[in-house]
Parts: sequence; C-alpha cells; structure tokens
Amino acid sequence: MKSYPDIIPVFPLSGVIYFPKTNLPLNIFEQRYINLVNDAYNKDKLMGMVQLKNENNSVYKIGCLGKISDYQKSKDGRILVNLTGLTRFEILDEVVNNKLYREFKVNYKIFEEDLSKKEIKIESSNLMEKTKVFFNRNGLLLNWKEFEKLNQIQKINTLAMISPITTEEKQKLLETISLKEKATTLENIINFYLHEVNFNNQTVQ
Repeated sequence: MKSYPDIIPVFPLSGVIYFPKTNLPLNIFEQRYINLVNDAYNKDKLMGMVQLKNENNSVYKIGCLGKISDYQKSKDGRILVNLTGLTRFEILDEVVNNKLYREFKVNYKIFEEDLSKKEIKIESSNLMEKTKVFFNRNGLLLNWKEFEKLNQIQKINTLAMISPITTEEKQKLLETISLKEKATTLENIINFYLHEVNFNNQTVQ
C-alpha cells in the first residue's frame, strides 16, 4: 500500500465534502489558502480537505486527501485547481505552525480499502435505480451514459458526493469504512427521501 505523509496541509471548508476517486475543482482566493496550494504544489501536490464545523473553528475528524491534478493562475490573483481524491484520513491532532493555514497529523490505516488495487464488487443495482428516480424527482440531470463508464467505486463515491442530501449525511457517508457499507448507507438515505415524497407531506399517525 502506498504511503502518504503523516502531516498534511488541510483546507477546512463548510458544505464541501469529496471522496476518493472523484474530482473537486476549487477557486482559491484567500491568501492563506493561496499559500497552502502553492506550498503543496511545489512540494508533493498533496493537500487535505475536511468539513468545517460551526463551532470554535473545529473540524470533523474524517477528511479526504487529494492530489492537485490541475493548477492555473488567473490574472486577478486567484488560483484554479482540480483535486483528485486519493484516500480518506483520520485527524489525530493539529500541528502548531507559523503558517497562515492549518496542518494536521493524520492516519490513513482505517481506510486501507481506498488504496487497494483489488477490484471491489458489490451488488448495487437497486441503489442505481433508486438514485435515478431520486435525481429525477429533484430535477437533477446526470449524463448516465458517461456515468456508466466509471468503475463501481467511482460510481458510488460520485453519487455520495453529488446527491441532493444534507452535509451531515454526506459526512456520514465519508466516514463509512467499506464500499459496501457506504452503498448501503446511501441507499437507506435515498429510501428515506423517496419514502417522504411518496407520502406527499402527509403526517402518518
């Protein structure tokens, strides 16, 4: 299994959660994060993303390590990057530094499946059919023909990332250990929303 650094720069961001084997475009304009991206790009192109909590500038314990796969500077000083998700990590502790951005000591061990080269196959046909109904009811368009070209891990992680569900539900999906658990959790979440719609906002006694 490939090893990654124990201490990484982390971009805490509210409302943005991404997963391994997905892509996340970022428009960087704050100086502290411009510094972060430049330092990461000049070192090993690795940086973490984690969900920011509402209180005390704290963060969730589980995030995703990404590699900068595209980097462009705009004329007005912004940096446009694309992050390709590699593996999730668990935050162990924050590292005190003299930089504008935050760094954390992390561990990847519980998410070894993210880095496995073995092809993981699970039964997900029900999930895919329900997702199509769910997206359609929410007016979301997805190029399903292109989507079918993805492997199963990419499909489930992409759906977990873009589904019209709450940030808390996406964080829950990010924290699931195995792909099977993630697919089951996502299907349960979608079932809940489809069930609610079927009752047409009526209260069930």
